Amino acid sequence: MTLVRATAAALFLVVALVGSSPAQEHETATPPKNKWSFSSPFGKFDRGQLQRGFKVYREVCSLCHGLSLVAFRNLADPGGPGFTEAQARAIAAEYKVQDGPNDQGEMFERDGRLADRFPPPTTWKNEAQARQLYSGTVPPDMSVLAKARSYERGFPWFLIDALPFFQYQEHGVDYVVALLKGYKDKPPEGFQLPAGGNYNEYFPSHSIAMPPPLTDGRVEYTDGSPATVDQYAKDVAAFMMWAAEPHLEARKRIGLQVMIFLLVLTGLMYFTKKKVWADVH
Repeated sequence: MTLVRATAAALFLVVALVGSSPAQEHETATPPKNKWSFSSPFGKFDRGQLQRGFKVYREVCSLCHGLSLVAFRNLADPGGPGFTEAQARAIAAEYKVQDGPNDQGEMFERDGRLADRFPPPTTWKNEAQARQLYSGTVPPDMSVLAKARSYERGFPWFLIDALPFFQYQEHGVDYVVALLKGYKDKPPEGFQLPAGGNYNEYFPSHSIAMPPPLTDGRVEYTDGSPATVDQYAKDVAAFMMWAAEPHLEARKRIGLQVMIFLLVLTGLMYFTKKKVWADVH
């Protein structure tokens, strides 16, 4: 009986290994970790990088992806890209925003204002049209995409990520950078790419409807930064991180102040306790 059980267990192991080999062959790659100015408890956004990322978004990403939770006035908010109110107003005026109804009960378009949010993409009017254009998918809104995407860093990093002062919260921007740079001209041997799909080694299914959006020299920078896919990907990912968490700097500053307050309070409570109970034996 023992021999039978051992043989059955061995056969089960062989079948499991053989059955899992195709899946292992096309596993999703882990996005490389990048250095970000806004990481760590004392990190802050790089204003120049945010402005470059906004330029990439406007000239490339906004054709298909919305930014519906961000208002034009946010571009001039403290902790943001560093635009002045006049610059933000000028940017808003370059967009057309639907308003109304007017006195005749009709909707109309006008120039954008600081209080308006970024309008939806102009390449599609509704989800049904988007599915027709993009192989059955709808381009996601980029407002909170950098916080909505994540990945597992594995052992022991997931333990370190849970520590307050070592917590790594940049999984989303790492994923965005890897995705934008992860396109391959040809899928690996044995991978069946669906019609209309593009192979990307970091996308979960490896088949993504969005074609490679970035190419070297597509966006012209005026600050001397390299006009490369690598630079574009990092800049627009940083901008997406700010869009998803525009008060990140304030949150970190307040968190540090609270920690200092608690440390001082703890010390005062300790010495108060020592004073009150000093004569008690």
